[in-house]
Amino acid sequence: MSVDKDNLMEEPRSGGIQVIARASAVMRSLAVQPQGLSLAAIAQAVGLPRSTVQRIIGALETEDLVEALPGSGYRLGPGLHQLIHQAHGDIISFVRDSLEQLGESLGETVALSCIRGQQSNVIIRAISEHELRVVIPLGRSLPMHATSDGKVLLSTLSDEEIGRWIAAAPEKLTGRTLDLPGLLAQMPGIRRDGIAVDVEEHAPGVSAISALLPTFMGPHAVTVVAPTARFEARQAEFRQALETFREDFKRARG
Repeated sequence: MSVDKDNLMEEPRSGGIQVIARASAVMRSLAVQPQGLSLAAIAQAVGLPRSTVQRIIGALETEDLVEALPGSGYRLGPGLHQLIHQAHGDIISFVRDSLEQLGESLGETVALSCIRGQQSNVIIRAISEHELRVVIPLGRSLPMHATSDGKVLLSTLSDEEIGRWIAAAPEKLTGRTLDLPGLLAQMPGIRRDGIAVDVEEHAPGVSAISALLPTFMGPHAVTVVAPTARFEARQAEFRQALETFREDFKRARG
């Protein structure tokens, strides 16, 4: 696919702003469809002519921000993933020591996660030294409706957006997994406190509590996860530790 990139970038200032806005809309449409979209589907999603979308896709593809799929269609490209990785690297380097100290002080597994696609993704962790402990795989994507970090990250969206992200009948992973009405019923309290709890909603015998952590890279969640028996006895302690961690983070970031 060819594109006159120079002409695209040499539009008047107002036109340049419009190009950026349209390119952002195209990338957002791809962000919620990690499997990719056809040109026609992108054009329909952003409300632009196919020819306009084709020009934008061509410019983004040149910068590796979008890549073509085998056969047909497009998805977000490796250039964007590299930018995200570099930015997350800054957050990780800033948070790592504090997260490890939190894990050591509580003696439980702790993790930092963010939204990736339409799931929560663990980007840094510190594993408990307990013989009976919970190990979260690094880089693992988890269902947002059934985890404490997923729920606290979902709280940054409107109820309407949550309804679009989460199926009307989300996968029931345990007997305690919430359905969509139950999930939405928890949102006012989670938004108020910036805290969400998962008591065996994702896996039997495993519970967790998460705090929302606003960052320049968007919302993140810091989580304490433990076997349910220990969690139930120490939930208030975990919550206080997370609230202190969040306030310390805000002060350190200015």
